Amino acid sequence: MNNEQLLDLVNQMTLEEKTAQLLQLTANFYEGTNVEGQITGPMEEMGITEQSVDASGSILGLSGAQAIIDVQQAYLKKSRLGIPLLFMADVVHGFKTIFPIPLAIGCSWDTELAEKSAEIAARESAVSGLHVTFAPMVDLVRDPRWGRVMETTGEDPYLNSLFSAAFVRGYQGDSLKDEPDRLAACVKHFAAYGAAEGGRDYNTVDMSERNLREYYLPAYKAALDAGVEMVMASFNTVEGIPASGNEKLMRDILRDEWGFDGVLISDWASIREMIAHGAAEDDREAAYRAIRAGVDIEMMTPCYVHHLPELIKNGEVEEKLIDEAVLRILQLKEKLGLFENPLRAADPEREREIVFSKEHRQVSYELATKSAVLLKNDNHVLPLKPEANVALIGPFAQSEDILGWWSCEGVKEDAVKLGTALQERITAGKVHMAQGSNVHTITAEQIAEALEVASKADLIVLALGEDSEMSGEGGSRTDIRLPAAQLELIKQLKAAGKPIASVIFNGRPLDLHGVFEESDAVLEAWFPGSEGGAAIADVLTGVVNPSARLTMSFPQSVGQIPVYYNHFNTGRPLNPQKTEERYVSKYIDSPNDPLLPFGFGLSYTSFEYDDMEVSSHEMTADQPLTIQVRVTNAGERAGVETVQLYVRDVTGEVVRPMRELKGYVKLSLAPGESGTATFTLNEEQLRYHHSDLSHRSDKGTFHIFVGPNSRDTLESTFKLV
Repeated sequence: MNNEQLLDLVNQMTLEEKTAQLLQLTANFYEGTNVEGQITGPMEEMGITEQSVDASGSILGLSGAQAIIDVQQAYLKKSRLGIPLLFMADVVHGFKTIFPIPLAIGCSWDTELAEKSAEIAARESAVSGLHVTFAPMVDLVRDPRWGRVMETTGEDPYLNSLFSAAFVRGYQGDSLKDEPDRLAACVKHFAAYGAAEGGRDYNTVDMSERNLREYYLPAYKAALDAGVEMVMASFNTVEGIPASGNEKLMRDILRDEWGFDGVLISDWASIREMIAHGAAEDDREAAYRAIRAGVDIEMMTPCYVHHLPELIKNGEVEEKLIDEAVLRILQLKEKLGLFENPLRAADPEREREIVFSKEHRQVSYELATKSAVLLKNDNHVLPLKPEANVALIGPFAQSEDILGWWSCEGVKEDAVKLGTALQERITAGKVHMAQGSNVHTITAEQIAEALEVASKADLIVLALGEDSEMSGEGGSRTDIRLPAAQLELIKQLKAAGKPIASVIFNGRPLDLHGVFEESDAVLEAWFPGSEGGAAIADVLTGVVNPSARLTMSFPQSVGQIPVYYNHFNTGRPLNPQKTEERYVSKYIDSPNDPLLPFGFGLSYTSFEYDDMEVSSHEMTADQPLTIQVRVTNAGERAGVETVQLYVRDVTGEVVRPMRELKGYVKLSLAPGESGTATFTLNEEQLRYHHSDLSHRSDKGTFHIFVGPNSRDTLESTFKLV
């Protein structure tokens, strides 16, 4: 259908049919799902009619090719105008083949592989009947107490923007109609959900518009520039107004300034939640505010279907707002080719061939190997030798709970276990296993067994972490250390006097005290996905040389939070050589710096940086700089080094961060080999939002930093003239 035909379709719809098209419900409202208690109970609870369900526009959370075929066919038999349903789900980091959590994917600094993971997730989802994924989540985060940090790629707006665009490209491809094995992507959560106060989910967000534009909005804009079809409003307030009713955010910025003409959807029940926020008196006012803000689809509350017809008839809302919303939804259905083929790629036979295929699991494995960050490796404890005599101890030694909170159709039992994989790889030596503790509890018997197993080994590998319920949505924590039971296990095993390599499975940066200082080596595995056990075993044994780099800082303690690399200097900065000074910006009981900085990660080899060259010490608007650094693999193993470029604007009209990531280059070097990392830096990259919100650069002095992370760098200077 062309746009004229779609407009004609809108004109044929009754007002009630239009408002129903804006309603999104879960599967148990529909015929054909075979869900016990379907239809009648949920309809009565929500207070909606069978007619509204029969004319609704989209369905949430159903998957499986045959199930979706059955529902779509049953729905279309009742549809007066033959408008097909949209099927949507949270495919966040894989459908059945689960990839590492997005925070881990960010640590790969590999946007091509991230794009590939989204393409595979789309392929599996589409053949299983889905049309839209609620991903990517691109919220910038600086507070690891928030459980949903697992869904983001980190604390840097530049890097987040690169991954945002990569995920959108992977999900959507070049043409949704011509590529039925792709999904429409939905970027979320607009806006600034990652800045929830206290790291508490759904909490208030309050910041200046300048801060919002400088750090939090770029990754959403990158998704729009990549062609994302849908945007999801966030749960939180922005400038005191809930996002779902925030006209400035949704109309002024998203639609008018950025030109977004795709579908805007609420988050689960977030339109009705304006009442709890205190921004709407009742469902009627919530509907009024949301439709005026431009929210097209209401997820799982009936404010629109109950009240929009009355609001329009009373002249309080213009019907053209409804028509625009309906048209945008129909346009998305047309882009997906649903009017010609309502079943799209749903195919039970192909589903069995494609979903969780060996090829897909191989990409999951590769991404997991590139996402695991080596945080410590004293005395070269890792990699394990083939003849190693190892004690593998801990609640994650044989755990299947390594997929993470948002694992969609992932099955824990399908995940490769670390212990099983390690036993397959250490063939000349031996792997002795003991659970040691549960995630949250420990017994005397478990300690005794762990000590007995440790006594048989030359080295202890501790498999520790959070269970999946400890992060994700609703998974905020005030104490981000490992549970006390696991800290006790470390303490007991330390007394055995054997080298300890700790592997951490988790969904957020942790306070690693009680682990870091007690371990000779620490490997951050995150929740690594379906092939996680195999991937981590290959990193531990040196089949793969770790190359990942942190995209969130690891704090010294929760009391430092928020702690992030691109902070301001303050008027009384701490001089590291004068830590005894009192009247400077510091803690009296902790360093200012994080335990591990943004960009940090070790390798089984070592790299040396020298010969930093800058093409000129002056930059003009039409004359960029070239920066080169020689990097040498000084170790005995081939490795990949992620060379990072940072800049500091020394004096700005608005205070500028101490360092800002502006680029990175990956160098793959053999032992003894040198390579050159080359960067181009131009005036546009030096622009920022001034106090009047204009986006421009300031002339003056800039510092350049190049190194393996945001802390350990070579330095040079130039002037923008």
